[in-house]
Amino acid sequence: MSLSATTAPPSPSAPPPTPPRRRSRAITLNRLDLKLSPYLYIAPFFVIFGIFGFYPMLRTAWMSLHDWDLIGEHSFIGFDNYTRLFSDEYFWNATINTFGIFILSTIPQLLLALFLATMLNRTFLRARTLFRMAIFMPNVVSVAAVAIVFGMLFQRDFGLINWVLSLVGVDAVDWDAQKWSSWTAIASMVNWRWTGYNTLILLAGMQAIPKDLYEAAAIDGANQWKQFWRITLPMLTPTFVFVVTLSTIGGLQLFTEPLVFGNGNIIGGDQREFQTLAMYMYELGIENLSSAGYGAAVAWAMFVMIALVSLVNFLLVRRSVK
Repeated sequence: MSLSATTAPPSPSAPPPTPPRRRSRAITLNRLDLKLSPYLYIAPFFVIFGIFGFYPMLRTAWMSLHDWDLIGEHSFIGFDNYTRLFSDEYFWNATINTFGIFILSTIPQLLLALFLATMLNRTFLRARTLFRMAIFMPNVVSVAAVAIVFGMLFQRDFGLINWVLSLVGVDAVDWDAQKWSSWTAIASMVNWRWTGYNTLILLAGMQAIPKDLYEAAAIDGANQWKQFWRITLPMLTPTFVFVVTLSTIGGLQLFTEPLVFGNGNIIGGDQREFQTLAMYMYELGIENLSSAGYGAAVAWAMFVMIALVSLVNFLLVRRSVK
């Protein structure tokens, strides 16, 4: 018998036992890592939000309770700024303008976005990627460029829109001189910019719906309309609520489009025909340094309106798609 066959390989030496103190420290560090690391990962967001979001909100609330001058002088007046809102005709004019443009822009925008998302979700559509890219392009274009183009389209004397209306016997419209006409022009600008954005969000929600549901519905004899009403809309409820909430926040904070449409006129036309709440807040808080406290009250009034309208839209959407 050979030596290699009779000699057993040496057994590896057992690792030295871990001291109890070191083992306890490792267990403690492991527990701290599991409990604290998630909070450390999300901490940068809350730090940035606290500095640039939460603190300005508290500061604005404190300013709204004062007769505040941005130069540095202020005195506490309680809720006088808020009671002043009820008798301020410019505030109510800006509120009406804001909701008027909001209705003309948000409702058609969401309906068109839902229709386009449904069309882009069809399997038989060719070059779907190209259409999805093209429909998002208006959102990439600069707001200033969009305002210049739409300002030329809605010119009174040489605008394309008035030329088309003249073909059917309609007189030229001075689009920035009346409420309804300026609302329509600004709403068309908003719709053109944001319809594609909402379309892609709704399309992403539609593609997350399992295809098996549509196949089972087709086997049961449901047509495309019944599939859309019975499957797509109920399954799309969370996404649609998200889109409605975003559109509500953006629509009630409308500032850039009406400002550029009026060539930088912060009062929104000669008679404040299209001045929104955001423009009125800017006029009070930035341009008029002595009424910054009242401008802060307008900002908090906007916040309350947006919260209430978003809640109402959420309840309506949830109820309508059940």
